[in-house]
Amino acid sequence: MSTVYDPLRLSAVSMDIMAANRDAPQGLVRRQQARLALLLGAALKGSRFYRELLGADISARTPLPSLPVVTRCQLMERFDDWVTDPCLTLDGLRAFTADPSRIAEPWQGRYMVWESSGTSGQPGIFVQDAQAMAVYDALEALRRCAPRPMRRWLDPLCLSERIAFVGATSGHFASYVSVQRMRALNPWLAGSTRSFSIQVPTPELVTALNDFSPTVLATYPTAAALLADEAGSGALRIAPQEVWTGGETLSPAVRAYIERGLGCPVRNSYGASEFFTMGWECAHGHMHLNADWVILEPVDEHYRPVPAGQPSCSVLLTNLANTVQPLIRYDLGDQITLQPGRCGCGSPLPVMVVQGRHDDLLHMAGHDGRAVTLLPMALSTVLEDDAGVFDFHLRQQDEHTLVLRLPATGEAGQAAMERCCAALKAFAKAQGVPRLRVLQELGLPVPRGRSGKACRIVACAG
Repeated sequence: MSTVYDPLRLSAVSMDIMAANRDAPQGLVRRQQARLALLLGAALKGSRFYRELLGADISARTPLPSLPVVTRCQLMERFDDWVTDPCLTLDGLRAFTADPSRIAEPWQGRYMVWESSGTSGQPGIFVQDAQAMAVYDALEALRRCAPRPMRRWLDPLCLSERIAFVGATSGHFASYVSVQRMRALNPWLAGSTRSFSIQVPTPELVTALNDFSPTVLATYPTAAALLADEAGSGALRIAPQEVWTGGETLSPAVRAYIERGLGCPVRNSYGASEFFTMGWECAHGHMHLNADWVILEPVDEHYRPVPAGQPSCSVLLTNLANTVQPLIRYDLGDQITLQPGRCGCGSPLPVMVVQGRHDDLLHMAGHDGRAVTLLPMALSTVLEDDAGVFDFHLRQQDEHTLVLRLPATGEAGQAAMERCCAALKAFAKAQGVPRLRVLQELGLPVPRGRSGKACRIVACAG
């Protein structure tokens, strides 16, 4: 299978990134300004949506803070007018992402496509051309700082590793698409890199990981914590050298628990469907923003700037790498804190603390009385993929009972609720929870935080 890869672009971007690593903060600002001008120029030229939104008075040199904020719902409603290549249509891409056999296949030979998980209540489709993929590849290769740099220095391409990705494998999600793309791009990695679904019963997942015996485990923090539990019980018998986490908030307590349980360092990163590689951890353990290729503006609930050192309500993302699907002051919904000053590691890139969005692990009663842990990412995937529902709130009432709230009403809402209940019960039974009760709350709004994002899965107190 061919893939979207341009070695000349990758080489040029890599050299620029290495130069930026040694640059002063003023140099990063110049890079941002030049790339923002190119992005605005492309949006004004090729995107009907942005021409109408920005108006005739906006030029490629207009300061970023004076531009309007956009949301995912707003962009997805105008998808065909938003993108700058008319061959990209929402209907065509929806049909493409509905086919799991085409995961990581280039769309029309030119674009990598992935879908978001719909955590904001509206799933998105995101398209990357060769330039954007070159930026993501170079940032991954050059800025992920390993806790043991000599090991990665001697093996920068991870050719000696056995890498296990544990995540959602049933759809065109960014992480899974990226893993499958790398396997296609580097055939020598195909045998040493495997993907494992978080939706299989935990004992089945543990057995598969024991058989594979990975040296690197790449997964979500909640899944890594679950596997640390399994290692502590003696069921999981693997000896990874590193755990790579991302996609969810990683608290210091969860990091310490994972490192104790799995006996190795954790390397955390920050990314999203909208920009795959936003942040990386330095040797000092601080998260650095790839500010030469992505701009994040911390804002309050009224989209006013939040000063450094204070947590934001949301964050506005501007992707400087992607001119095919322009994202300019896009409400990402994550909570971050940009730290003042420079990091002791010497990098000129700003340091941030990512609060992200929080969903809980659910501990339910199994058939033999022991607790069974249901992962929030797996539950979200079940409701989205199996039931086709993206706007929901799932609350645990007790160890046997979940309360599912859907804002939909009428016959369509009832049909959606029935699909959700059936999917949840089937998933829970497969996980070892045979008597799950699901209470229904139909036609009620999904509770949302100040940022507008829904906290979708909540455990019961205690």
